[in-house]
Amino acid sequence: MKAGARILIGGVVQGVGFRYFIYRHASRLGLAGFTRNLRSGEVEIELEGERPLIEALLAQARTGPMMARVDSLRIEWRDSRRAFTRFEIRH
Repeated sequence: MKAGARILIGGVVQGVGFRYFIYRHASRLGLAGFTRNLRSGEVEIELEGERPLIEALLAQARTGPMMARVDSLRIEWRDSRRAFTRFEIRH
């Protein structure tokens, strides 16, 4: 069953390749959506896909790339809106 999620990740997550890390894993899992840096210093991820695949991405996001430090991860589950066709990095 398709699900949607909005994830906010805080910590040392900007300037360390976090968005590209998420992009690689989300694309490999076949998820659609986007990731972007927020002015607050957090990284935002909007996802749509099978819930177990989103949960697999969450497991990766909890650690992030080598130079990152994840201090907080908030997730808001929602129904899939089928708003995305692929995963992208937004600037």
